[in-house]
Amino acid sequence: MRLLLVIKKENVDLEKPVNKLNNILVLQKRIQIVFTLLILGSFSQIKAQERVPFDQGKKYILAKVSVVGKISFNEQTVVTFSGLQKGQEIAVPGEEISGAIKKLGKLGLFDEISFYVNKIDNDSIYLDLNIVELPKLNEVKFVGVKKNKIEGLIKDNNLTKNKIVNENLITTTKNYIENKYKKEGFYNTKVTITNTPDTLNGHRVNMLVRIDKGDKVKISNIDFIGNKQLTGNQLRSAMKDTKQKNVLRILKSSKFIPEKYKTDLEKVVAAYKEKGYRDARIIYDSVTYNKNKNMLGIKIKVEEGNKYYFGNIKFLGNTVYSDQLLNRYLGIKKGETYNGVLLEKRIADKTKPDAEDITNLYQNNGYLFSNINAVEVKTVNDTIDFEIRVTEGPIAYFNKISVVGNDKTNDHVIYRELRTKPGEKYSKEQLVRTIREIGQLGFFDPEAIDPKFKNVDAAAGTVDIEYHVVEKGSSQVELQGGYGGGGFIGTLGLSFNNFSARNLFNKESYKPLPMGDGQKVALRLQGSTYFQTYSVSFSEPWFGGKKPVQFSSSISYSKQFLNNFATRNVDKSKSFNILTLQVGLAKRLTVPDDYFVLSQSVSYQHYDLNNYNTGLFTFGNGASRNLAYTIGLSRSNKGLNPIFPTYGSDFSISAKVTPPYSLFNGIDYGDLKNQKEYKTQYTGSPTSGADGRPMNTGDYTKTETINGQPGVVSVGSDYASADTDQGKVDQKRYNWLEYYKIKFKGEWYTKLYGKLVMRTLTEFGFLGAYNQQRGVVPFERFYLGGDGMANYSMDGRETVQLRGYENNSLTPVNANGDQIGATIYNKFSMELRYPITLKASASIYALAFLEAGSSYPTFKAYNPFDLNRSAGVGLRVFMPAFGLLGIDWGYGFDPQPGETKAHGKEIHFIIGQQF
Repeated sequence: MRLLLVIKKENVDLEKPVNKLNNILVLQKRIQIVFTLLILGSFSQIKAQERVPFDQGKKYILAKVSVVGKISFNEQTVVTFSGLQKGQEIAVPGEEISGAIKKLGKLGLFDEISFYVNKIDNDSIYLDLNIVELPKLNEVKFVGVKKNKIEGLIKDNNLTKNKIVNENLITTTKNYIENKYKKEGFYNTKVTITNTPDTLNGHRVNMLVRIDKGDKVKISNIDFIGNKQLTGNQLRSAMKDTKQKNVLRILKSSKFIPEKYKTDLEKVVAAYKEKGYRDARIIYDSVTYNKNKNMLGIKIKVEEGNKYYFGNIKFLGNTVYSDQLLNRYLGIKKGETYNGVLLEKRIADKTKPDAEDITNLYQNNGYLFSNINAVEVKTVNDTIDFEIRVTEGPIAYFNKISVVGNDKTNDHVIYRELRTKPGEKYSKEQLVRTIREIGQLGFFDPEAIDPKFKNVDAAAGTVDIEYHVVEKGSSQVELQGGYGGGGFIGTLGLSFNNFSARNLFNKESYKPLPMGDGQKVALRLQGSTYFQTYSVSFSEPWFGGKKPVQFSSSISYSKQFLNNFATRNVDKSKSFNILTLQVGLAKRLTVPDDYFVLSQSVSYQHYDLNNYNTGLFTFGNGASRNLAYTIGLSRSNKGLNPIFPTYGSDFSISAKVTPPYSLFNGIDYGDLKNQKEYKTQYTGSPTSGADGRPMNTGDYTKTETINGQPGVVSVGSDYASADTDQGKVDQKRYNWLEYYKIKFKGEWYTKLYGKLVMRTLTEFGFLGAYNQQRGVVPFERFYLGGDGMANYSMDGRETVQLRGYENNSLTPVNANGDQIGATIYNKFSMELRYPITLKASASIYALAFLEAGSSYPTFKAYNPFDLNRSAGVGLRVFMPAFGLLGIDWGYGFDPQPGETKAHGKEIHFIIGQQF
């Protein structure tokens, strides 16, 4: 074999000499061409080792290129990528071979590329292509970071097994990690990457990434020079992401990020413009690093300039809207202090997509191509005149509307929620509303919904919108186990929030269940040694498929046996059973606007007591029935993320009523206590009463005090003087429950600063009776306090959460100290929320809260200002597979019933609900 042309890349000691070929620029700079022509046979007249000029190489016909060396690629594939073809005329040396090497080098797969002469037959030449592949990654290890961070670093840098290891990979990985930690305040981060051959496979390498973050570099001070009109504190407050060290600051750290620092310098100038100083500018700024303190010092010199005022403001080019209307939107009058930031927001507020500004006025009415600019036309002394120049453009219409990225959810589920329809006039408001509606479905990552404008054609007046969505898990599993009520309680719940009932009998749709039609099916099982609860529910958001009318239905069954909590003995001959059925419809309205929903439902509950005497009710045998109609009106425009709303509100008012049986059943409930069938009777064998006189079977009885002790005596057939059997009376009173229940709930979401959101809430509930002689039923009452998560309720009660106190502890009690439930309550809450991450895989946010509330046995006792107060902090984690999880630490400032001092701290665990 003769050496014809060898092209090698010199070793570069970047981290380890395994990355030798990166791109064509490196190839051109670092490739040495060593040309040696060896002569055999008939070419002996040419002297060995004679150098031939590159452009005067001898011409040959390429007979064959053979790939030699240990490679994992197909030989013919390598030759094809080189661009050399059999029968091609090539010059040796010449551009053909040089070009082949460049093409192979650009692939970034090879460490060395060499051509050799195998043989020469007349004018035909046979070449050997010897290549050495770049090594592949076997494994990667990180040193200097926590284990839970390693997976993210591997994913972000795509350090997967069999990845080609070259200079580019090492350089980009190193730069990424250093920049990542610099953004977190570790400004002295150093990253060292070493690669060692794998002992089992020499063509693979093991990568070791050493990360030395060093100490976090913070800003010790931010000093301003030349500021007279605005204080240093005012200017530092304007810098939203660059803060000097302050132990009292919680939400913003004092780390230094160059990109955000540059933005904050612009905000310093904007702060002056808000106060009228149009000409304010930064003359210079300096960032100094103190190595001994490992801190940065920042100095900023400003030139404030003069203060200005608005002069005349004139609109030009507006034909659709009058000057008067545009002036109302602008809201700036002559003589007011110049505010460049406000002027910009009134024309186009980039921080709020649904702001009431002039640009949105046009864009919400079809003028997609409109353009509004404020131009200074005259400055006299301290007064500036403006022209607001309006280019209205043609009206635009939606043309093609499409959705991409919905791999599981069927198209019709999304398209029926779209407010942007083909052929309709363009509206930014409807575009923003569509993004909200898609996010509210709960099937997609709301942070990743992205409407792409396609084929924007001003001449035709059309625009295509392509909504990009990212599916997230919508089904949830609830698996709980705990100790309560004297025994272990287990719960299994399954919720399929994107179910498809129409595909139940389609085997191909089971992946593992038929999904994609937006329906919801929920199953829940809960039980212990003394009770079991089973429930199933189904809802269809578009009943009939044509209008937004939600159909819902549910059925549940509960059975509880008499349990002695002290001895844990369960008597299964004594039970309390509840059967619940409910069917409802909820219709989206168009008046006053289409955020309103009118809901109606009918429910039936059957309570069956079998020798169940516990004190929960005054009777132990019998049944109660609860047939009720519920109507509710709600309005919700909160958004965008249903897990972490940042704007909007949610109001609801509902009334749950039963038929007024006492109006037509002819029963005088006030006189029941005087009727003989509701008097106490002796049912045992003949005996003597407490007074020594005979007491026969069927005698009416009463309780008297004899010798200082209460005892039962016979009154014979004189039922009028006998005691009233309260259990029989209540069995009659509550045979069919009669009541009405009114509830109101309102909550608001307001973005305060950056990502910080405030949620305020108020709640009110009232349970009343039609017939005061019949009284308020002991069912359907309110139980206030704690986390609001009752495992089970046997009497239709509603638990109302108030953190900082024990569960149900703020509920009225009777003379014996037993909780009887409230007929009226109110609650107020204020919560500050800050997101830690809002990724589709897991949304996490921290919160701090203030709450107050109270409950009362009767309306006469109601005092809206006599409240139990609390405060605390918490954390929420939402994972698609498990729903919402959380923990709260609360402190109750007031005593619970039976206590004499502040209740103190309580820890609450939250599963599957929001406050």
